[in-house]
Amino acid sequence: MKKVVYGNPVPCFAIEKEVEEAKELPGFTVEDTVEGYLKFTMAVSEKTAIYGLGETVGNINKKGSKFISFNTDDPHHRENTLSLYGSHNLLIFDELNITPKLGFFFDTPGKVIFDLDSEKKGKVKITVLSKDLRVYFWQQDTAYLAVKEFLSYIGRSFIPPLWAFGLCQSRWGYKDEKDIKFIIDEYEKAGLPLDSVCMDIDYMDKYTDFTINKKRFPNLKRFNTECMNRGVHLVPIIDAGVKILPKNPFFKEGVERDLFCKNIEGKPFMAAVWPGPTHFPDFFKKETRDWFGKEYKILTDAGITGFWNDMNEPAVFYSEMDKSKGIMETIIGFLNPHTKEKKAMEESRAYKSYKHFYHEIDGKSYVNQDVHNEYGSRMTQAGYDGLTELTDKRFLLYSRASMLGGHRYGGIWTGDNESRWDHLFMNVRQMPCLNMCGFLYSGADTGGFGGNVTEELLLRWTAVSLFTPLFRNHTAIATRNQEYFRFENRKAFKNLLSLRYRLIPYLYSEFMIAVLSSDMFIKPLSFAFPYDEKARNIEDQLIVGGSLMIAPVLTEGAKSRNVYIPKDMELIRYKNGSFTREKVAKGMICIEVPVDEVVFFLLPEKSFIYARKEYSNTKNLDLSDVELVGDSDYKQYMDDGLTRKYSLNECVRIVKRCQN
Repeated sequence: MKKVVYGNPVPCFAIEKEVEEAKELPGFTVEDTVEGYLKFTMAVSEKTAIYGLGETVGNINKKGSKFISFNTDDPHHRENTLSLYGSHNLLIFDELNITPKLGFFFDTPGKVIFDLDSEKKGKVKITVLSKDLRVYFWQQDTAYLAVKEFLSYIGRSFIPPLWAFGLCQSRWGYKDEKDIKFIIDEYEKAGLPLDSVCMDIDYMDKYTDFTINKKRFPNLKRFNTECMNRGVHLVPIIDAGVKILPKNPFFKEGVERDLFCKNIEGKPFMAAVWPGPTHFPDFFKKETRDWFGKEYKILTDAGITGFWNDMNEPAVFYSEMDKSKGIMETIIGFLNPHTKEKKAMEESRAYKSYKHFYHEIDGKSYVNQDVHNEYGSRMTQAGYDGLTELTDKRFLLYSRASMLGGHRYGGIWTGDNESRWDHLFMNVRQMPCLNMCGFLYSGADTGGFGGNVTEELLLRWTAVSLFTPLFRNHTAIATRNQEYFRFENRKAFKNLLSLRYRLIPYLYSEFMIAVLSSDMFIKPLSFAFPYDEKARNIEDQLIVGGSLMIAPVLTEGAKSRNVYIPKDMELIRYKNGSFTREKVAKGMICIEVPVDEVVFFLLPEKSFIYARKEYSNTKNLDLSDVELVGDSDYKQYMDDGLTRKYSLNECVRIVKRCQN
């Protein structure tokens, strides 16, 4: 890997290793625009696939599309949306039957426009709205190897505790102990597994970070202990904005120590989020990250070890630049999709705010829009560093906003999606793209956050989420209740959820091996079969770990689907606690997939493991008590799932075929 440096970029956040400098960027022509931007142009052929870009809409192969890297809170995104909650500027150019493959990483925290031959004229155009950046480049024999090399340079993905691989139930609307206890009770009564419950903004006192509403949670430590004794972890939310409360010691310290972002006058910048007027911590300053991170103590002292960071693009409802919009208008706007005109107006308001507050980086002042994409990841870094000091055990931490480099400090979920079939398909295609960028612990809001999910959609979405590391059922206030015990076909949901828990020994093992060896956990079919032209065009089948292929149903009303089999495989069905196996030959096949079954495939000459019995949570899960399926021994990674002692050399055992 080499790099070309333009101007004076901010300190590198994503790359951990030393990289040799080069004078020119191969493949691209570079020009300065009259607006003061840098524009990169490359010719591509019809047979070029382009991978990367992490959290975006559209296909795994990004060629033919346009995107803008600029973290944006857009709960009503569609297939033509240009920006989402994360910005991950990785590109891999893979021309069929031609080596080497080219990898590029555009290292800048500001806005970048990626036009990947959207006009079908054989030209990629990348416009960086700055003259200050680094571009890293490298070559490999396959796109998959190019990604693996990149992962080795950006550092290891965040590693959560074992319990974070269990089901998380969440809803914006759980207000107090009674609500959460009801959820846990109902899951238990229904015989459905559960490992964690999220606490959204209502657990706080007036939506203020690092406070607890004593009326709703009179003794959080005691309540958390009760939940933990039942094998259920509480996972509270932390937002980016700090409520303006002069008598609050945390807020007061932030003001006195000059730890908030500033406006042009050098005063703390005011913007409103859920608490009303807030200041944004300047997470680019180490002092701010240390100050913010230590405040998690109020929750770790209650025994809590799981957290999710939200609203950290940062989201802005209104600011000192424009006070015409209030909190209720924002809530109403979220629950009711905006017209194009209203949405465009809101986007311009948010962008206007980003032009008017400033961060301090190594003593220099930067306007937010120039370093915007890094803000959410720096917040996650603050949480990670603070929690590392507060506990000697692993913790769960995931974020909404992200940039490359943030993968070392926490996982991500893919933001506020909707209960739509196209969003399910979007979820499937996002997973390998996020893995390419180091975000291995990731997943979507299963069933959709906005809108009213149908039972069929939730069943099909769950059949996908069974295979993603982060498995969270999450929905918004004023939508239908989405917990699994609410639905008529409870037996079908029980079957699907039981498979998740029986597969955790495999999923955890493959995740840990991928993390510790700079690999992907979820891959596109084209990466596993790089010389198969048909596999390059498959967008709805994924490789999970080293052994399994999934081909989920993504169409409403479908009872079957076509599946491409690149090599002879085994088809595995799971229903009523039992696995059945069937050999399938290479080629295109049509398979029946009832909503109450899970169907997946075992790759040739591979094996997988599953727990011998069903579990209600991971508290008593025995990773060593497994059955083996397949034609080879299985190399299983296994540790205590709790401490930070993880090693490929010390934590791998061989599960022999004789156990089958």
